[in-house]
Amino acid sequence: MRTGPPADTVSGNVRAEDFDGLDSVWVEVDGVVKGDDAGFEQVFSSRFVFVIATGKTPGTSIPVTLRARDLAGFEVSRDTHVVVVQ
Repeated sequence: MRTGPPADTVSGNVRAEDFDGLDSVWVEVDGVVKGDDAGFEQVFSSRFVFVIATGKTPGTSIPVTLRARDLAGFEVSRDTHVVVVQ
């Protein structure tokens, strides 16, 4: 039986494209990293869901980083954030 406030989630879709093919794609939310093998595809997309720990106050900024690596080892990342609301 669960007690306390329910956990919340951050979810979405990540998409990467590279003419030479993609090796892998990662999403990091609040320090937790999940990755997928992109299977050498030129276009890769995947859905992600992260459970956010309870107890964060409204207005708290949660960092989100998206990274992709191509077959040549070139890696690119984008940083953003989500904000906790009540």
